[in-house]
Amino acid sequence: MNSEAPVDVVLIGGGIMSATLGTLIKQVQPDWSIQVIERLGSVAQESSNPWNNAGTGHAALCELNYMPEAPDGSVTADKAVSINEQFQISRQLWAHLVRTGALPEPETFINPTPHMTFVRGKANVEYLKKRVEVLKDQPLFAEMEYSDDPATIAEWTPLIMKKRNPRQRIAATRNISGTDVDFGALTRYLFDDLQRQGGQLRLNTQVTDIDKQDDGTWKLKLLRHVGNARSTIRARFVFVGAGGGALALLQHSGIPEIEGFGGFPISGQFLKTTNPKLVAQHQAKVYGKASVGAPPMSVPHFDTRMVEGEPSLLFGPYAGFTPKFLKTSTWFDLPFSIRPHNIGPMLAVARHNFDLMKYLVGELLAGRKKKLDALREFMPTAKSEDWELITAGQRVQVMKKDKEKGGVLQFGTEVVTSTDGSIAGLLGASPGASTAAPIMVDLLKRCFPEQYPAWEPKLREMIPSLGTRLSDDPAAAAASLADTAEALHLPA
Repeated sequence: MNSEAPVDVVLIGGGIMSATLGTLIKQVQPDWSIQVIERLGSVAQESSNPWNNAGTGHAALCELNYMPEAPDGSVTADKAVSINEQFQISRQLWAHLVRTGALPEPETFINPTPHMTFVRGKANVEYLKKRVEVLKDQPLFAEMEYSDDPATIAEWTPLIMKKRNPRQRIAATRNISGTDVDFGALTRYLFDDLQRQGGQLRLNTQVTDIDKQDDGTWKLKLLRHVGNARSTIRARFVFVGAGGGALALLQHSGIPEIEGFGGFPISGQFLKTTNPKLVAQHQAKVYGKASVGAPPMSVPHFDTRMVEGEPSLLFGPYAGFTPKFLKTSTWFDLPFSIRPHNIGPMLAVARHNFDLMKYLVGELLAGRKKKLDALREFMPTAKSEDWELITAGQRVQVMKKDKEKGGVLQFGTEVVTSTDGSIAGLLGASPGASTAAPIMVDLLKRCFPEQYPAWEPKLREMIPSLGTRLSDDPAAAAASLADTAEALHLPA
């Protein structure tokens, strides 16, 4: 069936980004029509699926890669503070949606889980001390605890210390305000509410092409997998939130802003256990330091997970390589993404990232014994029979032009928008889902500059700190943390 009148908004992809953007638009412009196009049979099946990510509410409380040590030994908090500020925006939005009934009880998608760092060796302990010293006066990190006492760390997380070499020098930090987030459940709830408000969700439907029309709208060609029925739809605004599939769709759109962008896919695996005796002894997300040459998404971490009310433990990730851009796509994704305009940056990235290539080859060749050895660095008593290996989602890191190097590999996220703001897409990975709210608010500001001033009061009602920095006002930071903690049933 072909739609004659254009839809106001089409969201491609049924993940947390599309769900968040659809939610925001329905809040500020409830009369706009919204359609969501998802190629699979249900939403939140790729990166937003709880087993395809670690569920960390990324607030930079434990992720050491947001505060790398400079060559001169210095450590700065700027990136960590920025990430935490963004997560507070997400927390405020979720709190508002819980209070207004748009989201159900918060325990169904977010649970208190202390965020910890754990390091070994003299150099890493000294680094962690410097990190704590830099963060201690930051209002959003005020609750951070530090210890190099084995007994204290054993109280925080017994499994890490049981039968550990007593002569090994160790240190850890802990923030009890950390969280575990089931982004799959959250995505489903947001889409449920969007449909209650008139939004339409079209499953098993793939966008095969996007073309700009003379009247400024976008014509999308659709293929419904059930029955292979083809149709078209026109839209005034298109958001491509298709995860690893976003690059190809933006390339199909023909917008010049996508020129020079490429994608580098990295897959991942985790070791998982549901053994109740082990699960009961570990209640935290514990991050370590990445190996030299390893990508940030491969920082080792030992995590408590709560998915659909069932607790488990994950350790990983173990990185790998496949040319697929999505877990359920084809092996031709990478070669088909190569264009004359991006082959130069992609070759430059390969030339300047030999350490990464070496690391990935090592990970691909690693057997189960090596994976268990990595786990035992965190949990010395780990037994093979307690752990199963699961495959996580695909992450497509951004490759783009760079004046100095020719091309760079970017480990964050990047929003690409057309000059007229009629189409936008999100590329990249971490911290991704945790910062969906600020990313989508910024997208609204960029793509709808005429409407945004009228929307801002409603956005501030939902997100009180919008446009300000909580870090600049300790009282405001404390008030925001307490307010969202109350709504989301988290430690104050």
